[in-house]
Formats: sequence, C-alpha cells, structure tokens
Amino acid sequence: MNLAIVFGTRPEVIKVATVYLKAKEKGINVKMIATAQHREMMDMMLNVFDITPDYDMNIMKTNQSLNHVCASVFTKLDDIIVKEQSDWILVQGDTSTAMAGAICAFNREVKVGHIEAGLRSNNLKDPFPEEMNRRVIDQVSDLMFAPTKRAAENLEKEGHSKERIKVTGNTVVDALMYIKEKFDLENIRKKIVREKDYILVTLHRRENWGEKMINILKGIKRFSKETGKKIVFPVHMNPKVRKVVFEELENFKNAILIEPLNYVEFLSILSDASIVASDSGGIQEEAPSFGKFVVVCRNTTERPELIKEGFGILAGTSEEGVYKALIEGSSKKLENKNPFGDGLASERIVSLIE
Repeated sequence: MNLAIVFGTRPEVIKVATVYLKAKEKGINVKMIATAQHREMMDMMLNVFDITPDYDMNIMKTNQSLNHVCASVFTKLDDIIVKEQSDWILVQGDTSTAMAGAICAFNREVKVGHIEAGLRSNNLKDPFPEEMNRRVIDQVSDLMFAPTKRAAENLEKEGHSKERIKVTGNTVVDALMYIKEKFDLENIRKKIVREKDYILVTLHRRENWGEKMINILKGIKRFSKETGKKIVFPVHMNPKVRKVVFEELENFKNAILIEPLNYVEFLSILSDASIVASDSGGIQEEAPSFGKFVVVCRNTTERPELIKEGFGILAGTSEEGVYKALIEGSSKKLENKNPFGDGLASERIVSLIE
C-alpha cells in the first residue's frame, strides 16, 4: 500500500505527525508531502517531531491569496500522486491545503481519508474558509475519522453513510502525550516566561482581523488590570495580526509579547497558564489535556464538546463578552475528562487504513 499524508501548516503537522510515525512503525510505505502553506511555522513543527518531508512544494509567497494556495496545490500535488502511485491520501482538518489535496486525490481516483472529520459551526463563512473546506473534504472522503461522537453525528445528519464514518478520537491528544513524555515542559517554560498565574492569549483568525481583534484585546486588558494577571501572547507572524496586537498591547505594562513558539515551547506555557483566551481551534482541543479553561474569542465553535464538558465559554468578540467570560472562567473548577480523546487516535486511523 502506498500512503501519502498532505499538510502545509503548523496545526496540520501536529495532528498528522503521530499518524505518520505509527504508519512507519507498522512498515507501511508512507510519504510526507508538505505544501508549506505556512513556511516557518510548519518547519518549526517538523523539527519537533524529527520529520523530514519526502516532498516540499514550497508554495508560500508574501500576501498569498486562498486561490493561490489552492491552485499551487492542485498543480504540484497532481504530479506527485502520479509518480508515487498513491493508494490513499490523508488530509487533516480544514485548511486550503487539505481541501485542495482531497479534491486532487479524488480527481485521480485515489482514496481520501479525512483526519478530524465532521466538525461544523453551521455558518459557511465563520470560520472562513475553514467551514467550507471541511464540508468539501468530507464529500470526497472514503473514510472520515471523526474525533468525537458529536462530529460523527454531524456527518450522519448530512447523509454520509455510517460505513465511511469512524470515531477515532483526536490525534492532537496523541501529539500531546508524545511531547509530555519527551520533554521537561516546566523547565522549558521558565526559559520563556518566569511569571506564573498568567493569561495565555493567542489570536490569528481571518474573521477577527481589525475591529473585532481590537475589542477582544480591550476585554483582555480590562480583566488583566482588575486581576493583576500578566498577559502572555505569542504573536502570530501575520502582519495584519501583529499590527493590531502591538498597537494595543506594546505599551501595556501587564503584557508580555513574544515571538511565535515551536510546539514544545507553546505547550510549556500552556501547561502553566491560569486561563486561556484564544480564537484557535487547536487550543480548544489542547487545553483540556492540561486542565485549562478556554475563553473562545469567536462567535461560533465547531468544537462544542469544549463548552458542553465545562472546559470553555463561547465569548464572542465584544469587549464586554470577553471580559465577562474571563471573570467567569477564572473561577471554574474543571472536573470532567478530556472530551477529545485518549491518545490512541493514530493507532485507530492507521489500523482502519490497513
């Protein structure tokens, strides 16, 4: 069997790395195909897992459009699929890389496996373009690896056959366990941030650029002023994000602005945070593994399990909404199990492919 895994961003690497390592462990001929949709942050993650791509499309360019990403993936991946005579292509999540990769494989009559299938916000433009991407991928997938029962139910409601839907858990939990075993997170955290009892903040989503991000940061600053908690913020490389963040926080005495971290470094500061405020989908899955509460700075979430199990609040993007959510979340006691998995998702996915 010729298996290929297509990825292009930091979150994708996190969630496919353990699948790749498990496939290699089982002796499967597996190729890692990088689009480099996000060059630097993708490379950071590959180094953490000691993985070198078999192919690197290197498609990223300054101010790239979504259409540039998709067109580049279509053009370059097609030649690789033909050369490798791939039987299966695995894609993860909801990036433009994943969507274009899935369609490219489908057009070549190569089987598609979708890792983290079935997530839905039920708003086609929020998050944009992710909600559209994941719906399209599921349409062309031969196997859909749903991370939770709720995700599987979403797929069934849309009419997908049960035979194609497999509940596996989320591979991010596998990655966290791999990292926890391999690294001393506390010592790593001390080299980055000496303080404890801080708010960990990450913001980057396209739909929050501009006024929404300003309002979110105002709510966080208000909470920081009242509680005295420091704000630790690894600032995304996107210039539209950096402009707003530095304008709002650079001169705020409680803010500690740092450059993007590799995954191990990021987990080290997540592990010691008192609360998290973020618009990231991945952090909604990662934080429960560390017993951290998440204020989700978005109007929708495709991970409602976080809210249902008491690990987060959907705060919206207003100053007042974010501030109130931080107040409420800071007093929460987290007692439920991680709703996103048990660390065996990669094993299940590879076995199902076999």
